[in-house]
Parts: sequence; C-alpha cells; structure tokens
Amino acid sequence: MKASLLSILIISGVSCKNNQKDYEKEDNQLITLNEYRFKDLNKNGELDLYEDSRLTIEERVKDLIDKLNDEEKASLLIGIGMPGFDWETMQFMAGADLGKVPGAAGGTHKIKRLGIPSVIVADGPAGLRINPERDNDTITYYATAFPVGTALASTWNEKLINNVGKAIGNEVKEYGVDVLLGPGMNIHRNPLCGRNFEYYSEDPMLSGKIAAAIINGIQSNGVGTSVKHFVANNQERNRMGINAHVSERAMREIYLRGFEITVKNAQPWTIMSSYNFVNGTYTSSSKDLLTTILRDEWGFKGLVMTDWFGGYNNSGFNPNILKNEVSDVTKQLTAGNDLLMPGLTKQKESIIKNIKNGNLTNEAIDTNLKRILELVLKSPAMNNYKYSNKPNLKEHAEVTRQVAAEATILLKNDNNTLPFNSKSSSLAVFGNTTYNFIAGGTGSGDVNEAYTVSLIEGLTNAGFSIDKELESKYLPYVKEQNIKEMARREKEGGLLAVPKRIPELELDKSTIQNKANSSEIALITIGRNAGESGDREITNDFNLAKDEINLINNVSEAFHAKGKKVVVILNIGGVIETASWKDKVDAILLPWQPGQEGGNSVADVITGKVNPSGKLTMTFPVNYEDAAATKNWIGAPAENPTSVTYEEGIYVGYRYFNTFNVKPSYEFGYGLSYTSFDYSNLTLSSKTFTDKISISVTITNTGKTAGKEVAELYLSAPEKSIDKPREELKAFGKTNLLQPGESQTITLTLNTKDLASFIPNKNAWIVDAGTYKVLVGTSSLNIKQKAQFSIENELIVEKTNPTLALDLQFTDLKH
Repeated sequence: MKASLLSILIISGVSCKNNQKDYEKEDNQLITLNEYRFKDLNKNGELDLYEDSRLTIEERVKDLIDKLNDEEKASLLIGIGMPGFDWETMQFMAGADLGKVPGAAGGTHKIKRLGIPSVIVADGPAGLRINPERDNDTITYYATAFPVGTALASTWNEKLINNVGKAIGNEVKEYGVDVLLGPGMNIHRNPLCGRNFEYYSEDPMLSGKIAAAIINGIQSNGVGTSVKHFVANNQERNRMGINAHVSERAMREIYLRGFEITVKNAQPWTIMSSYNFVNGTYTSSSKDLLTTILRDEWGFKGLVMTDWFGGYNNSGFNPNILKNEVSDVTKQLTAGNDLLMPGLTKQKESIIKNIKNGNLTNEAIDTNLKRILELVLKSPAMNNYKYSNKPNLKEHAEVTRQVAAEATILLKNDNNTLPFNSKSSSLAVFGNTTYNFIAGGTGSGDVNEAYTVSLIEGLTNAGFSIDKELESKYLPYVKEQNIKEMARREKEGGLLAVPKRIPELELDKSTIQNKANSSEIALITIGRNAGESGDREITNDFNLAKDEINLINNVSEAFHAKGKKVVVILNIGGVIETASWKDKVDAILLPWQPGQEGGNSVADVITGKVNPSGKLTMTFPVNYEDAAATKNWIGAPAENPTSVTYEEGIYVGYRYFNTFNVKPSYEFGYGLSYTSFDYSNLTLSSKTFTDKISISVTITNTGKTAGKEVAELYLSAPEKSIDKPREELKAFGKTNLLQPGESQTITLTLNTKDLASFIPNKNAWIVDAGTYKVLVGTSSLNIKQKAQFSIENELIVEKTNPTLALDLQFTDLKH
C-alpha cells in the first residue's frame, strides 16, 4: 500500500502543489518535503513507499528494489570509481561527484530518477583521511590524527577508546562522509607485517573488544564503519595474490574470533573483504566466510564491500590488467560480497550480462541490493544532513593527547629514572625522530592533520629547554633528509610508497661528551615507519641499524661515566628488537606512533603529569626467529609469494611463547607504572560453572603516585578433546585513576563461549569437563592471584557448519 497524501498532510501540516518539489507551510515559507523526511509525490498524488520514512527500512527497500531497472541495479552493485585516476584509460565509473568530499575513497552510485543519493566512504583507521585543501577555496579541511591502532589498544581502556570513536565519528559526519573505512583489526601474526600499526593485537579477544568500542563510538554519530580486512590479510607482500592456507580451527579461534566479537558487540554497518585467498578461494568470493559464518552463524546485518580492486589476482593498480580483465562478479555477489569497490565499467557490463543470461538471479542480486539500500536509507546523505565542515578539532586534539598518553608503555625504569622534571639544565635530546616525530603510518592509514607536535616541541611546551647546539645540528639535517624522502616516496608510488628510515646524524664523541658534562639526562628517540603495500625487514628495521646502535652506545657510555641517566623513546608502529641493547639504558618509553599531539603526550608522561598505564598487546621476542610464524612468514617464492601456510595454527604470539617456554624480551600484557599495585581478594561467584561465572579482584595503589592499572584475566583449560595453549586472555578491566592507598574492585564475567575451544571433527565449540585455572595479573607472565572452578560435564556451546576446507594438506603445530 502507498501512503495516503491526505494522511501525510494531516500529520505534517503541509499544503502542497502536486508533482512539484517545493511545498508550503501555513506561513507560506517554501521548504522541501524532505525536511519532513518525505519526498516527492508520484503521479497519483501519493508518496511511494520507499519515500515514507515512517515505514520500516525493510518495507522501503523492498518497494525501492521493485522500481529499479537492470542498469540501475548493476550501478548500485559497484562503486562510483576511485578519484585521482584517468577514467578513460582506467575505465572507472564516474557516476557521482566525489567533489562533495575531495580525498574520499569512493562511494555508491546515486539514482537520480528515484532521489537516491551517493553514499561517500573515506579512509581510515587513525582518523578521517580527506584532502585538506580544495580548489578555489581558502578554507582548510584538516582532520585529527589519532594514535595508531596498536597504540589505541595499548590503553586496554574500552571507555576511552569509545570516546575516540565518538570524536572520529563527529569528523566523519561533519565533513560529509557516510562511512569510515576502518577500523583495521587483522591479527599480528608476525612482527614484520607492514600494517601491524593499523591493527590492535596478536590476541583476538583484545582486538575484538577494542574494535567494538571504537565502532560503537563512531556509529553513535549516525555514520557507519567498515571493519577490515576480512580475513587473514596478515602480510602486505603480494597481498592481492597470496593464498593463505589456514586450518579451520586456527581461523575460528584466532583470525575470525576478533571479527566475531566485534560483530556481536557493535554491528558495524559494513565489513570489507580482504585481497587474499583463503584455502584457494578469494575471500571476496567465499560463501563460507561471507554468508555461512559471517551472516548465518554470527548474525551480521550489514553489507560487505571488497577492498579496492579485490578479486583481481595480483593486479595492483595496473591499468592494463584492469582494462582488460574483470573480477568474477558472479562468484563475488552470490558469495555475499554486496558492493564491488571502487567500481569498474567492466564489472558493470559483466553484471548486466550475467543478469540477462541468468547466471545472476534476481533473488541473488536483490539480496545484495537490500543490504546496500538499507545502508543508503539510514545514511546522513539520504537524510539530507547539513554537514558543517567544522568539526571541533580543538576538542578532538585534547582527546588524542589524552589517549596517546594513556597508551604509552613504560618498558623499563631503573632506579626511578622517570618521571623527570628538573629544569635546571638544558636537555640533551638525540635521534632524528625527536625533531621529526612520527604521528602515524603511511598508506590509507595516514591522516592529513594540521600539525604534528614533535618531541622537542612537547618538551619545550612542558617547560624544558632544549640543548641549542644539538638542535642546530639536527634540525637542518632532518629537514633536508625529510625533503629527499618525501620526493622519493612521491616518485615511487606516493601514498603507497614504502617509507624508508633516515640514517642517524653522525655526532662525534666529543660533542656527546660535552652534552654529558652540561645536561642532567639524555633522551634518545628511535623511529620507525611502515605502511600499506610493503612489509618490514629484519635488517635495519626489526633489528636496530648500526648507526642507531652506535648512538645508543656512545650516549650511554658518556652519560653513565658522569653518573647520569639515559632514556630511549620508541616512536615506532610495530615491534622491534630490544633485548640486545635494553640493558645499556636506564629507561625505555614506548609511545608508539601517538598522533598529532604526540610530543605533548610524551612530555606529559616524562614529567609525570600522566602516569603511564599502557600494556603491550603483543609479544616482543628476544630474536626475530623466536616468533612462531617466522618459519612460514612470507610464503614462497619470497620475492613474490603465491602461497603461505599457517602451520603454527593457534600458537600465535604469547600462546606460542608461553606454551613452548620461549623467553620473550617483553611479554604480552607487560607495562610498568610510576606507582605500585597490590592484587587481593580474588573471588569467584561459584566454584562450579554452569552458564557463566563472575570473577572479582581488588586492586590497591600501594605507591605514592596516582595511577591506573589493568587487570588481565587468563584461563588455563583442561586438554581433553584437543591441545590448548598454556593460558589465554579471556577478560580484562582497567581501574579508574587510583590515588595512593585507594582500592577498586574489578569484576569480570566469563560465559561458555569464553571457555570453549573449536573442535574441527565435531564442527562445534566445546567446553571440556574438568578443572579451570583462573590467573589474574599484570601480564601474561606476572600472575598475582589464582583460583579455580570446575565443570562436571562437557558442554557443547555452539554447533557450526563445515567450512573452509583445506586445499593443501598440512598439520597444525601442537605441543
């Protein structure tokens, strides 16, 4: 039925001119009917159902699909093209004006005939990435650069991360974007993945909880997110052609589990399928992944889009390949990949052809269209939101400063080297990156921010004076080298060029000795950057370069000879080797890549204005070779791998190090504080588990400084049906800021799924009968309180469908 014109007029108080777009209120002020959330009248003087926002979205979508012709359906199933390329030679679709938000990554087609707008999508995980400058416009459109994903997760603070999401979502909405392409939440399978900085952790539970927190914050603004990259996109080398061979157990317990937690706790508007194959099938063509698991088992309600050019084997952005080939649109669309991005003419032609020959049924594409149109109808664009182009950047800068400080991890602090607050002499500050702080990584995870506060700026703002001789040497060198590096990147791929480290400025020993005489303390910053399309290297990247080792050695020798201390600050996006040099310095501070306020945030921690409470979300190995995935890291052949086998199975990160007794340099969950905490009164709600159990622990600040602490709950489960890690993180909670002597009780809850392991031969998540050990502590190796409960009978938590059959036979690692 159609909505009656009379009933609409009674409700809205509007008199109208039939078949015109302008309507009058009683005061004769012209308005558009869309302001009443209705649209144009049809030829019978009635609204079509899809235009009546009082109806459910499902009712409106059904009516709208019935009105689409094949050409319009095909258009909606592909994106509008990627800006900044030659449309004719690349054959991208240019069906909508991306000039609305310059720098956006793409969007959906508008259907002008029916009043359906284009929905705009834009990067990225650490903040909105759009162009700050626009043609014929003197206004700048900067966005806030928040800390990278690894840093955000290091807070272990869901409430704080939700606030970050609210700030990001506000910028998305106020700049006219409908969906943010993020967060990224692939697992840190290996330290060398070039995009680990975008991702949260080696642990799926922590990843899922942090992702859900930021998504709920972003989407509270009425805009969407696109969780990526689904799934097993754990390396950048040949990311569009690599076939990841992964067992179903490893997929479900490690690589899918974080996505599952996120979907069930946040319902992101969209999910982005990854480039790679899984067990011989592109993820964008995998019905097992996109329909059976994601929708049927988890209950995902949104749409799935491809990554940009997903489904083209190793094409990259090669126009010759893209011009002559087309992804298998039939497989992608019928598998559950609804939207093909960024959109190519060849794809549209193929869709229309396959509709006509029956390979694509109306039922199949209507399912895709339903998901796309549901998103469109709830988007700010459809609701004619009057975006301001003026988000509160000043307020958001305070948010990023706060979260970056809380994300900072104190790795070492011998003899209370930090906090340091003496202003009696100038600071001797070494290291290129001190003077050119790295806010975030490159590629689609980059942000065009108005400024980045360097460490020397942050220290100066905190009241320190910087040694002028060192500053006069470093500043011109860093500026010159940075200009050369930016020119190289522009020449070698621009946004997707892999960043290279600038060699450290050589300082003679006499200069360093003079600084040891005149300064109370030395600060050395070690910097690393990485990004999309390339992975890191072992030499001069994971391992420190010779020039960096010489700098640490020379500064430490000179300052220690004078009885003075040395602090290293790690302005990095991913794990580096620390074991060989950490004993040479007195303190190590890890702020990661902390966003645009990074220098101020680090200064807040150095001075003690903020007590560091960050904890590692991944393991720092003693040697690169100690990581479980090293043996099968990049795949073969090494230069352009086509196949990689995840033989380590579920033993990723601390699950491997702890179970196989491999000593790390710094373990998962590790992080020091300027104060001390006592754990007491570990209490279980029951000694026998039924459907859930509550665990409470009291944390008391026993030191002299206010601080926050993270309670990490690990579970050691009996191994009756299958082998299991020694312990696994199952819950966590962070205290408020506790004053000296103050206590807080943290209560954490475990349900049956938290206790279960996936048993492949039973296609089920199963909880074994037996005794379960509860371990609560400050890291995976520093357990403060223990308890246990029992389960009398095996519990079948969840039956699953047989999926993800191996295309290459291998056996997972077992202990």
